[in-house]
Amino acid sequence: MNIWLILIVAGGLTYLTRLSFIWLLDKIAVPPLLQRSLRFVPAAVLTVIIAQELFIRDGALAVGLGNTRLLAGVVAALVA
Repeated sequence: MNIWLILIVAGGLTYLTRLSFIWLLDKIAVPPLLQRSLRFVPAAVLTVIIAQELFIRDGALAVGLGNTRLLAGVVAALVA
């Protein structure tokens, strides 16, 4: 029973958090510069996530032929 309560509360909090931003942005005028800047946030976040997975191994920068994830990423980029 406790796990269901945790799931429902977590889902409700997630929903309310997202709804608050939608409601807030509806009530205030967002400057055009901020609107243009926010368009690039998803691409920037995705780039950081992918780069971290490809280049960081055991807490250190790993650029070389021994980094199989980096090699797989290069192949995937070439295929795409």
